[in-house]
Amino acid sequence: MFGLGLPELIVIFVIALVVFGPKKLPELGKALGKGLAEFKRATEEVKETIETEVRAAEGAIDVKKLKEDIEGKEAALKAAETAKTAGSENTDPQVAKEKGTDAYGKS
Repeated sequence: MFGLGLPELIVIFVIALVVFGPKKLPELGKALGKGLAEFKRATEEVKETIETEVRAAEGAIDVKKLKEDIEGKEAALKAAETAKTAGSENTDPQVAKEKGTDAYGKS
């Protein structure tokens, strides 16, 4: 857990026994156990709260719809580029006027 082996735990237990005495040691262990259990319970509650908030945020964004919108825009852009290159080279009326043709490439 914290890199403590059996010999280290025995030393800690002996020091606690000398400092607190044999009558207070069980009470101290019980209080320590309750404190650790409460800490673990609080940690789980925080974890659950964070997971709930993340799920709520993901639901609000709706990633699938956003992805579909982007793919639709990309497809429309590609179609427009294809149509532009398949038609005349330049459909800008100003450029066509300079060439002596209309916007569709006709004289």
